[in-house]
Amino acid sequence: MKAIVIHTAKDLRIEELETEKPGPGEVEIRLAAGGICGSDLHYYNHGGFGTVRLKEPMILGHEVSGHVAALGEGVSDLAIGDLVAVSPSRPCGACDYCLKGLPNHCFHMRFYGSAMPFPHIQGAFRERLVAKASQCVKAEGLSAGEAAMAEPLSVTLHATRRAGEMLGERVLVTGCGPIGTLSILAARRAGAAEIVAAGCGPIGTLSILAARRAGAAEIVAADLSERALGFARAVGADRTVNLSEDRDGLVPFSENKGTFDVLYECSGAQPALVAGIQALRPRGVIVQLGLGGDMALPMMAITAKELDLRGSFRFHEEFATAVKLMQGGLIDVKPLITHTLPLGEALKAFEIASDKGQSMKTQIAFA
Repeated sequence: MKAIVIHTAKDLRIEELETEKPGPGEVEIRLAAGGICGSDLHYYNHGGFGTVRLKEPMILGHEVSGHVAALGEGVSDLAIGDLVAVSPSRPCGACDYCLKGLPNHCFHMRFYGSAMPFPHIQGAFRERLVAKASQCVKAEGLSAGEAAMAEPLSVTLHATRRAGEMLGERVLVTGCGPIGTLSILAARRAGAAEIVAAGCGPIGTLSILAARRAGAAEIVAADLSERALGFARAVGADRTVNLSEDRDGLVPFSENKGTFDVLYECSGAQPALVAGIQALRPRGVIVQLGLGGDMALPMMAITAKELDLRGSFRFHEEFATAVKLMQGGLIDVKPLITHTLPLGEALKAFEIASDKGQSMKTQIAFA
């Protein structure tokens, strides 16, 4: 089988590897689609990020979907041919954090395509992938490209849970790449993924509407790119602020101690975080998703406003919810998929994905 392997920065190769066979509780997946993530681009362009560096060749990729090709012993809830979204989250299930219900902080996490440990955790950009059946969520009704978007959508659903109550909130999103735009969708749709009704008078039917749309009342998106802001508007931002044209564009929101209840900081850039903090009301919530390296914080403002600063890292149980929200038509990720290239053009796909002037989400078609 062919796989996409990174050796060092800018040294990306399509290599032939042996195909594995599924063991008990596992399935073999014929990969269909894989999305190029920001971490993949860090490995491709820089050989890593922060202190995380490539020390050996590594298969990239963790945003994938495919069709079940073979079943291991004991797998009964999947069938040959099923389209599945594959979660890259593989916690051990036995460490202290797993037992405390925090599997995204697993001591022994094996997250596809990660150079954090050594030996590295090999990724999912390969024609045939053996995964645990428990990682696979049936994605009937979705395209392969949509199913592959379950992973980044899960990141923003986890962040939305970290933010807390969202009903009627005023939200600011800084950084409108894939995670920022998906955060807009998640904040707006922070309600039930599935509703079964029993008792449907006026109160019952209105309760259905409330449960389904229990999200933000107003969302403002800020970025340096007008193109990115166009995507933000397309997925539901009520207002956008182009900080390259007006560097003080968020200042009006800072009046009277601030406007917003929640900040999704998705850029990883210190100026965006500082501007967002100034625009938050007292006791507002900062959810930091962007991973751009360490940043200096305006601690006096955080303290004086009694702000909550909450990190958000990966996800786990939100993955199945992401698939269900897309299947129910509650979240539409299709406008964000701007490019799809065949496996043989993987290098070109990475170059396009690296150019934010033309790409929002670039995917590779494996079949």
